[in-house]
Amino acid sequence: MLDVRRMQVLRAVVTSGSLSAAATNLGYTPSAISQQISALEREAGTSLLEKVGRGVHPTPAGNLLADRAAALSDLLGTAEAELADIRSGRTGLLRLRFFQSASVALVPPAVAKFRAAHPEVRLDLRMVERKVLDEVAGGEADIAVLVVGREVPVMHGVRVIHLVDEPYRVVLPREHPLAAEEAVDLTHLSGESWVHGGLLPGPCSESLEEAFAAAGFTPHVAFDADSPAAAQGFVAAGIGVALLPRLGLDLVHPDVVVRPVRRPEPVRRLYVGVREAVADQPASRTMLDALFESAGT
Repeated sequence: MLDVRRMQVLRAVVTSGSLSAAATNLGYTPSAISQQISALEREAGTSLLEKVGRGVHPTPAGNLLADRAAALSDLLGTAEAELADIRSGRTGLLRLRFFQSASVALVPPAVAKFRAAHPEVRLDLRMVERKVLDEVAGGEADIAVLVVGREVPVMHGVRVIHLVDEPYRVVLPREHPLAAEEAVDLTHLSGESWVHGGLLPGPCSESLEEAFAAAGFTPHVAFDADSPAAAQGFVAAGIGVALLPRLGLDLVHPDVVVRPVRRPEPVRRLYVGVREAVADQPASRTMLDALFESAGT
């Protein structure tokens, strides 16, 4: 393989017209320059210079490599400038993954704040409901917002940081007897039918199961909706009541009321996972700060 540094030495020799002049310009001895050219000729498998009077003249192969050395020098200079931009957060790509309800009130304000700070950084935004940390660990994503259950996951190459404990709220039909209460004890809802809002097996369902168990009852599920918004619609229709995370309630159906829940108050724990390789880069730090601000922490 051709050595790029030796190609730059060849370029200096071709430009200056002699080994001694190139040595002076580069701060080397003529012997060192000669050794570099000899090594490059071995790598190229052909002669690169020929003597002409007191100087040297490039062979066709020498001309080719000198021209390519100039192009490589420009390319490396561009790469170094682009790397500096990435390190400073001026350009680059940041890949953010998040779950559905985080796309309502948590992620959009954070993205807006990030864009104001780093307008030249491209964002790759995707909703991922399962195995999102695998994407971060595998280098397919840089930052992920996720719900954590009883155990905080540990994964090589991923820094997992607590974001916020998000409370659930009870959603009731507007004419429900408890709609006038400022807060509702979970035990007072033991006889209700329930509408679940897009629950998947995992951390979210775990936190609700623990809350129901602490309140001493198992809910009768009348319907499993595919999203918090759909759940609100079925609550408004009188099918049942629902426990929905606060982030999924930025938009509230006109025919329901939303109340805090107590004794106990169900919460889900939100974390961010960030790839260690980019965790301390300016763009990543700005996005993390924006997520924490959006979460109110």
